[in-house]
Amino acid sequence: MRSLPVPFRRRLPAALLAAVAVLGLAACGSGGTSAQSAADAGPPQPGGTLAFAVSSDQGCLDPQQVTSNDSIYSLRQIVDSLTDQNPDTGEIVPWLATGWQINADATEYTFDLRPGVTFSDGTPLDAAAVKANFDKVPQLGARGSLPKGYLANYQGTTVESPTRFTVTFSAPNVQFLQGSSTHSLGILSPATVAKTDDERCAAVIGSGPFVVQSYTLNQSTVLTKRAGYDWGSALSAHTGEAYLDGIEFRVVPESGVRTGSLQSGEVDAVGSIGQQDEAPLTAVGVQLPARANPGIPFGISFNLSKPIVSDPAVRQAISLAINRPELVGAVYTSQTKPATSVLASSTPSYQDESALLGFDPAKAAAVLDADGWASGPDGIRTKAGQALTIPLTWFANAGTNRPALELIQQQLKAVGIDLQLGERPITDATPVQQSGNFVATWGNLTRADPDILRSQFATTGNNFYRLSPGPLDGLLAAQAAEADPAKRTGVVGQAQQVLLQNYYTVPVVELTTVLGVAADVHGVRFDASSRIQLYDAWKAQ
Repeated sequence: MRSLPVPFRRRLPAALLAAVAVLGLAACGSGGTSAQSAADAGPPQPGGTLAFAVSSDQGCLDPQQVTSNDSIYSLRQIVDSLTDQNPDTGEIVPWLATGWQINADATEYTFDLRPGVTFSDGTPLDAAAVKANFDKVPQLGARGSLPKGYLANYQGTTVESPTRFTVTFSAPNVQFLQGSSTHSLGILSPATVAKTDDERCAAVIGSGPFVVQSYTLNQSTVLTKRAGYDWGSALSAHTGEAYLDGIEFRVVPESGVRTGSLQSGEVDAVGSIGQQDEAPLTAVGVQLPARANPGIPFGISFNLSKPIVSDPAVRQAISLAINRPELVGAVYTSQTKPATSVLASSTPSYQDESALLGFDPAKAAAVLDADGWASGPDGIRTKAGQALTIPLTWFANAGTNRPALELIQQQLKAVGIDLQLGERPITDATPVQQSGNFVATWGNLTRADPDILRSQFATTGNNFYRLSPGPLDGLLAAQAAEADPAKRTGVVGQAQQVLLQNYYTVPVVELTTVLGVAADVHGVRFDASSRIQLYDAWKAQ
């Protein structure tokens, strides 16, 4: 692994440098950063194509507009970021940027770019190209919610030279540096940036180690090696071009088919491993690298403009009726943990709030009784002639979603709540949230920074869940402006409590990314957000 030049850390103000250190302690996850140690594999061998089976396709090729892990797996390979984040320590390290300076209140970030970087269409990746990207982000539609959140209060980017620029915010934006390491702020060519949102979803040009050869909706994304690539992250294990000649991401919705394809050697790796897959895969020598995802755990979130879930007693009863340990044991892999807060335990500033997430069906029943929901002849409660029926919309982007929700459905029925499950394709996720045409949804969101709470629950942003303005907004804004890491953690802790005490969302289970990787594949690396980097990956020939 290439060493990190010392000057980069010296350019961080003391408070922000401390924040990076605290982030590092909190961001460590299980499974390490590689599918397998290369110690026994010998030197990397270039060549070959990696076949990777995923369960879904979000229907967009633009890294700045995708949120589903299955799509991010492929798109992370075609785009570079200004920085990278060490998944073991949380430290922000160079990638396209060789160094950076941050002013005292985190409203100005000045970056120095690596010279000589080009996009795959031959145009230079210079300061003007970065400015074009950042200037366009606020204009993205609903699919661009993540990068817009990272650039909150964006005022503009000033180009000082082809390799130097300053990003300015109208208010402190402590989380931006970590945001600059994500795929959501990956840098695209100016020609791509100039396209409409839908045009970008059909074709993009990046500067990454792979380029898109072909894309067929809901079938495959085929990547080929970028000739001449030589500007990998400081965390990369080698320099120069990628080892693999190509990667084919195949969409295979059925978990059993993905598992069988890996066992037979038809594919080299699979995502979205279920509990039932662990034993048969390990029996044939398949590696199961795993890493806990930081961010918001899988759970139920509510459209608070809908009367039935605007009732806090109903939301509280739902939370009390869910037996999280039973769910994890029945559905998920052995590395998975029940949710213990609105942030996953691998997220910086996570605070254990498991006392607010206990399983207590008797108390759930008592809460509903006190709220006037009486048991009906079929066991489902009613109030003023209305059945306690909660339609829940879920999206087909993880093989565990259906069995998890069917078990939750049973658990809620035991206290008189009728949870009605409605499946939608992952391509519908953003339109459904934006339209408000839902009562409750099931999902998660990955990010290695607690500001993910602001992007999801602040009423000043997308406000998909139709919260009313209140004290939570002040807390979420305050943590985004707090450069002192200890103080920021305290504010984030208060925000977690407000979200849980009001049952605005019901966290259920932490997402742990578990891959199945063939024994002859090496160098698959998890990034800090538990997505994969395949620049260092190679296959024994």
